[in-house]
Amino acid sequence: MANLSVNIGRLQLQNPVMTASGTFGYGEEFTPFIDIDRLGAYIIKGTTLNPREGNDYPRMVETPAGMLNAVGLQNKGVDYFIENIYPRIKDYKSHLIVNVSGANIDDYAETACRLHPLEGVKAIEVNISCPNVKQGGMAFGTTTTGAASVTKAVREAYPDKTLIVKLSPNVTSIADIARAVEAEGADSVSLINTLMGMSIDVERRRPHLSTVTGGLSGPAVRPVAVRMVWQVAKAVKIPVVGLGGIMDGRDAVEFMLAGARAVEIGTANFVDPAVTMKVIDFMEDYCLRHGISDINEIVGCI
Repeated sequence: MANLSVNIGRLQLQNPVMTASGTFGYGEEFTPFIDIDRLGAYIIKGTTLNPREGNDYPRMVETPAGMLNAVGLQNKGVDYFIENIYPRIKDYKSHLIVNVSGANIDDYAETACRLHPLEGVKAIEVNISCPNVKQGGMAFGTTTTGAASVTKAVREAYPDKTLIVKLSPNVTSIADIARAVEAEGADSVSLINTLMGMSIDVERRRPHLSTVTGGLSGPAVRPVAVRMVWQVAKAVKIPVVGLGGIMDGRDAVEFMLAGARAVEIGTANFVDPAVTMKVIDFMEDYCLRHGISDINEIVGCI
């Protein structure tokens, strides 16, 4: 068997397969379908300092080769997570990573600070790229100044543990954003988050989503995501985590060939709850078929 372990910041993952925030709940919902302990890591749904109700319904719609969502980071807040959810999920062998968002920089920093003492939380992924909230989210991720400011504040509040920053594709130069967060202490960047999209009901002559626009995910965005991962991997020295439309093992390997050290699987979890296990199996078989002893050999090797 080939070595599938990879390093993301201070974390060593047993394999490169992670789950994308917002598509995997808190992990426990998927236990009837997969062995969570077999994942490299699992990233839970977005967590904010204060509870959020999310956006009004309807907030999801299927599109050709993908889906639009405008959930709006619905969650009960970081304190509820710490007191009620964390005790249930902290003992999985797979690394637990919390996705963090906020309405302002102080919110990001305070949420990270409250998560820092939790031994079972091995890393956080800072979401500066969500297009579905009116405050925070993508507002910080579309300029180098905003991205750097959030990263610096969170790094100070979250020292000596792995910090991943999730980048938005809705920018002019994602490589510049990546360099900015690297300079302020990010251990890794993950990309891409959803692309801004819109869908209209032509019979009712109204948008399908209550928010009019939403985030497009699924296989339709994959070529854009692969291109951006390739650009960012050449621009920074920190590990890149690739995501965006990964539906099977072949897609995951494509991202690694483009320069990703690890991958996150999102929308595909809705189609096939066991997809992550199949991707791991594919990686093992791929290495065997190509005579690869260590999967790190394929990272950026196009």
